Parts: sequence; C-alpha cells; structure tokens
Amino acid sequence: MGYNEYELSLPCSAPEAELRAAIARKAKLGDFEYSILLKSLDARHKDRIAWLYRVGVQSPELKDGAAPKAPALEHTRTARGGRVAVAGTGPAGIFAALYLARSGFKVSVLERGSRVDERKAALDAFEAGGPFPAADNYAFGEGGAGTFSDGKLSSRTKGISAEREYLFSEFVAAGAPDEIRYMTHPHVGSDRLYAMTSRLRGALEEAGGSIEFGARVDDIVLSNGKVSALDTTKGRFEADAFVLACGHSSFDTQRMLMKRGVPFRTKNFALGFRAEHEQAAINRAQWGVKSLPGVKAAEYRLTAQSGDTGVYSFCMCPGGTVVPAAAFPEASVVNGKSDYSRAGRWANAAVVAGLSLNALLGEDVSPERALDWLEALERRFKDFAGGWRAPAMTIRDFMAGRSGTVLPPSSYPLGLMSANLAELLPAALVPPLREGLSQFCRKLRGYEDGIILGLESKTSAAIQALRDPEAMTAGYENLYIAGEGSGWSGGIVSSAADGLKAAQALAARF
Repeated sequence: MGYNEYELSLPCSAPEAELRAAIARKAKLGDFEYSILLKSLDARHKDRIAWLYRVGVQSPELKDGAAPKAPALEHTRTARGGRVAVAGTGPAGIFAALYLARSGFKVSVLERGSRVDERKAALDAFEAGGPFPAADNYAFGEGGAGTFSDGKLSSRTKGISAEREYLFSEFVAAGAPDEIRYMTHPHVGSDRLYAMTSRLRGALEEAGGSIEFGARVDDIVLSNGKVSALDTTKGRFEADAFVLACGHSSFDTQRMLMKRGVPFRTKNFALGFRAEHEQAAINRAQWGVKSLPGVKAAEYRLTAQSGDTGVYSFCMCPGGTVVPAAAFPEASVVNGKSDYSRAGRWANAAVVAGLSLNALLGEDVSPERALDWLEALERRFKDFAGGWRAPAMTIRDFMAGRSGTVLPPSSYPLGLMSANLAELLPAALVPPLREGLSQFCRKLRGYEDGIILGLESKTSAAIQALRDPEAMTAGYENLYIAGEGSGWSGGIVSSAADGLKAAQALAARF
C-alpha cells in the first residue's frame, strides 16, 4: 500500500462527492482511499472562485510512500492518585482537567457560573430586558467566553501539534464537524458549542473528574511555601496542586493572586470597537456577488499600519451578532458570536489598535494599575450610555471626526446609543484607528458603510503571569496559571493547548 498527496481544485458549487472522481483523474488510480488534509477557498479571481484541496491518498496501485502519523499526546500515568483542583471550565481549564483525570489524578473543577443550559437561559433573559447575570454572562459560566463565539479554531501558536490533535479529536467526539480537522479557517459556531460543552463535561466525569458549579475562587490558602487549598463561595477545596484557568475577565481573581504574592507583569494588548456590516455587502466585496453556492458567508482579515501602531481586525463573525460581553455590571464591553451556519443578516469583527500602557501613560505601569485603568475605561462606556445600550457611530463619521447621525439597524440586542467614540476611547488610539479604517476602506469595497460599536477590550489580557517556562508554575511550586487569564494565550485553541501543557508539566512533576 503506497501513499501520495495531491492538490486539486473544484468549483465552489461542486458537492464534495465529486472529489473522489477528481482524485481518480488526477492520480490515475482506480482502487484507493483518501483523506482531506486541507481545504481552503480561493477567491483571487471572482469569476472562478473555487475550493482548493490537499488530499492524502493510499492505494495498492502506488508503489512508494507511507501516510504520516499524527503527533500523539501521551498521558503520564500516576499510581499515587494526587488531588488537583482546577478553577475554570473554559478551554484551558476543561482540557487540563480532562488530561489529568485520564492520567489518574483525582480532579475537582470549580466554576463560578452555572451549567451551560442555565447560563444560556440567564443570557436570554438578560437580552430580553432582565437583570445582568453576574455569574452567567458572556465571560463567566460553563465553557468560558469561548462558548458564545464563532468557535474559531485557528491559532498561530507554534509547538502545539500534539495538543492540537488531542483537542480536535475531543471536539469531534463532542459533536464538532469533522471538517475542523482540515479547513484552513475552522469554526464550530455557538449553537454547536452549547451541546459540545456539556459533552466535554460528560467526558470529564467519565474519566473520574467532577465539577462544582457556583464555586467562585476568592482566595488561595498558603502553607509551608505552597498553596494548600482554595477558598470559594462553596467552601474550601484542598488539593496537592492547583490549576487556575479563570479567563482574562477575572480581574477579581487576578487581583487576589497579586495580593498573595503571585507575580504578574504588564504587557501590550489592543483596544478598539466592533465593526458591523450587512453580510451581503461583505459577500459582494469579497466575491463580487451577494451569495455564493457552496460557501456560507464571506470573511475578512484586515491589517493596517499607522506609524508605529498596528491596527487589525480580529475575531470576525460572518453572519453573526454583536453581544453585550461585560463580565461585571459596572462595565460595558461588546464582543461577537455566530452560529455554525453563519446565515445571519450581519457580519461583525473587532477592529483594534495595539497599545502599550507604559508608553501611553509615560511610566512603568504596575499590573494592578493596568487592571484599574482598563476597568475605568470599561466603566466610562457604561456610564456614558447609562445602561446597556452600546455607544455607536458610523464608520464614515468616525473617520471624518463628526457624530450625531442616525444609526442603521444592528444585531446588538440591547439597542444602540449615538456617541462620538473618539471622545470615549483613549485619545492616542483615535488617529491610528482612523487611519486603520481608512486603509480598510481602500482594501474592502463598501467598508465605510458600516457602523462601529464600543468598547472592544477582550482581544487579549493586559497582564501576564510570570511562570517557569518548563515547570509552568507561577509564584508557588504547585500553582499553575493557564489560559487567557495567564496572559500566555488567546482564543480557544491556544488556551486549550496552554491548559494541556500545564497539565503535562504537573503530571510529569508529580
């Protein structure tokens, strides 16, 4: 049995069933099996948009070659049965817990929010005019922030091939489409993530782990230079080691850790707003037509440079909605989500500019002050609106330095409030954001027809835990801080991989 790889192109309207015939013609084979290794959309020529495939083919008619083996993540087994407490059920927390439970550890996961179905019900009630759900919002609750997103599974992080293979296999087992293994820009969608989140919980419980909901970590208990327990709203949890994967919105947890001597540093991050357009307009700009058979919705990834400041789009949600993503009731933050079908009327994406607080404030900013500064900015947007309406304006007005025009309809569920975002954002970010939007408009036809909603402040953490690069510990030898809250990752894949790496380091040490 030999093996070879081939690259093919099919019209985007062609069903995937035609791929086998195309392989037979290309490889001149009759008896073969194949797997898709990569699938991407080629829209460089709008009159012949096509799917590009790379396929791996095995056949007795091929004399040479062997199929490559996917990197495997081995479990470090422990006969000792050490106890581990994991805080947070986002990607970093749940995958760290799953790995450790399968390695023989007794794992207890602590989550400040509720199960995903209760969390979704609380959010639906909030968006219908109900009270803000402090423990079950777009930041907190089972699954973390990733549960309500487009479910993008792209990552630029290097050296995580085995971790990526592990978590993609778990995602597919939990209900993700198999295409995530080979799509260039894989995504799951919020509607599928709801069910997947509860199935991952089931996998953890099957491995012997448990989850305690409504257990917010309020303090760490220290003894003999180590962490001996976590004090939570559900009582004290003792363990031999601790993985904290609380997410980058957990300012209260980060402040507590700093008071307990866990070292953090301030790092560069990004701020801006959400840009929203009619999805059909994005389709026309990218494809030349309103819709395209065989393709859900057009995406974009835009970058610009204004002097030393980079401006870029982030977390684009085709066919998605803008959501109120504040973690605390005093703040106002927006983010985006979309379902697997990406069939909604609007498209949205973060548009942000890189930021160094040290340069902006002209001093060496402590991690504590970085959180205070960011929290004050999020409060400014909430205070301006006097509620949950999102401050917004048109892209044209922002670039022209004016405000006050009537706003078009939006997907944002709690209403818009006309605002001059240039007066709410840090003044130093306004010129690069204006220049960035101007460059975006030249790159994507009709981009100026959209609106912008603020504040978008969750692209990455403003602070980073100092941790041993090999042992992954932070401050104390049995304390591991992982995921977006650590400042070392961003997004579902890199956060899950960070949690897996922390779990591997912990398992090897014990």
